[in-house]
Order: sequence, then C-alpha cells, then structure tokens
Amino acid sequence: MSRFLRFFAAGSDSPPLVDPAEIDRQFRYHRCNIIFFITLCYGLGYVCRLALNVVKKPLMDAGVFTPEEMGLIGSMLLYGYALGKFSNGFLADYANAKRFFAAGLFMSAMLNFGMSFSSVVWISAALWVLNGWFQGFGAPACVVALANWFSNHERGRYYGIWSTAHSIGEGLTYLGIAFLIALPPKGLGLPWQFGFWVPATICVIAAALAYRYLQDRPQTLGLPSVAEWRHDGVGQRPKPIEHSARNIWKDQLKVVAIPSMWVIALASSSMYVTRYAVNSWGNVYLQEIRGFDLFDANLFIFLNTAAGILGCVAYGYMSDKLFDAKRPPTNLIFGLMEIIPLIVIFYGPANSVVLAAALVVYGFGLSGLLASLGGLFAIDIAPKKVAGAAMGFIGIFSYLGAGLQDYISGKLIYDSEVRFEFVVDSDIQTVFFYDYSAPIVFWVGASVLSIVLATSLWNVRASD
Repeated sequence: MSRFLRFFAAGSDSPPLVDPAEIDRQFRYHRCNIIFFITLCYGLGYVCRLALNVVKKPLMDAGVFTPEEMGLIGSMLLYGYALGKFSNGFLADYANAKRFFAAGLFMSAMLNFGMSFSSVVWISAALWVLNGWFQGFGAPACVVALANWFSNHERGRYYGIWSTAHSIGEGLTYLGIAFLIALPPKGLGLPWQFGFWVPATICVIAAALAYRYLQDRPQTLGLPSVAEWRHDGVGQRPKPIEHSARNIWKDQLKVVAIPSMWVIALASSSMYVTRYAVNSWGNVYLQEIRGFDLFDANLFIFLNTAAGILGCVAYGYMSDKLFDAKRPPTNLIFGLMEIIPLIVIFYGPANSVVLAAALVVYGFGLSGLLASLGGLFAIDIAPKKVAGAAMGFIGIFSYLGAGLQDYISGKLIYDSEVRFEFVVDSDIQTVFFYDYSAPIVFWVGASVLSIVLATSLWNVRASD
C-alpha cells in the first residue's frame, strides 16, 4: 500500500536550475505540453462520461429501462462525480497530476466496458456511480496543473482554453456516438453497446497520452514557481511555498471559510442544473417534442457544444484583457447570452434555423459561465497551492445540483406519461408520449438563479 501511495504522491523539489536560458526553455516546452494535453485528454475522457446520454433513447425504446430508471442511472454518475470531484480535489493537491489523471481515465474506460454488458438497473447504477467517481480525478488534476504552471494574470486565458475540452468531449460524444448507432443512411446502425465500447477505447488512449506528456509541479524539475518566473507581483518577492502536508491541509480548510466560495458554489450548482438538463435530456426532448430523429437531434446538441469552444476562449480573453481578471462583469454578459436563447429554444417558433441559432448562442454563453463558475472564479480567490480543494468544493455542489436535476427531470417527465395502444396485425403496440412543460420551467429558472448569485459577487477579485 505504501508503494501504491508513493506512486501517486507529488514529487520532491529538485535542486534549482541556475541557467536562465534553460529555465525559460523548460517552462515554454512544458507549458505548451500541459495546456495541449490536459485539454485533449480531458476532452477525450468526456466521452466516457456522456455515452449514456446518446444511447438513452434507444434503451428506452427497446424497453430496457424506463425514463425514471434512466434518470436514476444518470443521476448516479453525477452523484459519484460530485463525491469524486470533492474528495479527489483535496487529494489532487498532494498528488502527481499526470499519474492521478491517467489512473482516473483508465478506470473510467474499464467501467464503460462493463456498462455495455448490463441491463439490470442496480448493476448499471453501481457501475455508473463508480464511473462518476473516477471521472472526478480529471478536473482537479487539470486545475492543479493550471495553477502550478500558469500565473494569475494569464490563467483566465489558459483556463478558457482548457475549458474547451468540455465542448470537444461533448461534440465527440453527441455526434460521433450518434453516427455509430443511428440507423442508415445517417449512421452505421450499430448496437447500442458500441456507444460504450468506442468511448472506452478512446479513454484508454487518453490515459496513455496523459501519463506520457503531463508533468508534476515546476519545482520537481528544478524550476522556480511560475509567479517567480513571470515576475508577477509588481516588484514584490514571491513568497516561498512549502509543499508540506500540514501547510496544504491548513490552506484547504481556508477554502471553506471564504463566504464568496459558497456563493460561487451555489451559482455553479444552479448553472449545472441547466447544463446537464440540456446534455441529458435535450436530445430526447428534440426527438419526443420536436420530432427529430436520433442523428438530427444529436446534431443540434452538437451545434451547442461546438459553439462552446469559442465561448470558453472568448470568456478567458474578455475577463483577462477587458476587465483585468475581474470575472463578475463577464459572468453577467455571458449569463444573458445563456438565458435569452434558452427561452427561444423552449418557447420560440418551431423553426429549425431559429432553433439552431439559439443553440449556438446558448452554447457560447453557457461555456463561458462553465469556465468561470465551474472553477476559474474559485481558483482565483483560493490560495494557489490548494487549487484542487477549491475545484473539489465547487465540484460537489455543481454535480449534486446536476444529479438532482437528472432524477427530478426524469421523474417529472415520467409522471406526464401518456400511453396509446394500437392493434397492428393482431399485435398490440404501445406508443408513449411525454410532456416537458414542468421540467422546462425548472431548467430555465435554475439559470436565472445562477446569474443572480454570480452577479452578487461584483467586487470580488483574485487573491495573490
């Protein structure tokens, strides 16, 4: 066990390098690798989290699970992820980021393989809650890497770049897996099990890349802190950071004592209700209410996620450059770009062009908020050596909100069920219809609450 723990533990500081040219070369090389591979691997890992959303409708149509059972199973991943992001957020501050991240990706892949063989509710729920917990290794490891390798006045931009991984992963999932299982000519018509097998294979590849190319803290390579290297602090000498378990634990406890952190957590939780409502039920809504087939419904959701790539990057640059790393004004702008399109999506005209445009603007606005409320704002105001704990604290609230949403939405939809039975060639066939009015009010209301909370922190700025 001690050897196992040592494998995941953060490395010790190496003797400091003295050649400024070599320090510059190593920082530039590793920073390029880190931002590229945490974005790529986190995006690839996402497909193992969202695969169930794409195969949800085929499973319901085949009678394997009811909407309420699908909501239960889906919520298990989110509860597992909430717990995993919280506990692993605290652990990540002590860990070697690349080993920690790679292990989570690999275990998530194994659980997706297992999910493809289950048609029993409690087994699927157990596998999916474990998948959520191992998925919770990823974000804390990535934000620890960001906090260690990128300084305060540039972190918004690089966090925005990393946050595009959410949209990359969602796009790969909704379009790629839909193509695998949709009926010809729009898809390959493969069995729903391929919706788990292919993501699992992708996740194994991502684990190998993360293990090969990510790095521990700069000090383990003999480099100074990134703040010292970039001369952040306007002439102030950066305080030396003692990377000891006792000091880390003290700073981790400070995270939960910051009042603004609780407001961010609640705002993120509300925002995640809407985010995962569209992720989990958006494609089903488009099939049930708007009449699209499986591929076209997922294509519309893909438009939302593709726009999110630009939204994340735009948020980071706007908050850093236009507002000098002050996040609340940008939160308000992006919040309005999320709420107004939501109203158009659910209450606007039944026009495909209008729907597509609304989903694009919604994805742009939501992804900016995801970058901020989902972690960046919290990392700004927390001590930098406990970025993982800050991410974990926000994460448990975010995904408890998302998990409650999945079950509540499934229950509201299931309670509205209307059955029609038809006799066709002496066989009785049953068709199910569902009403989405109540869950839509729940989803839109959560977004409004999120923006009200986020805007209340107008004067909060980053700590050193």
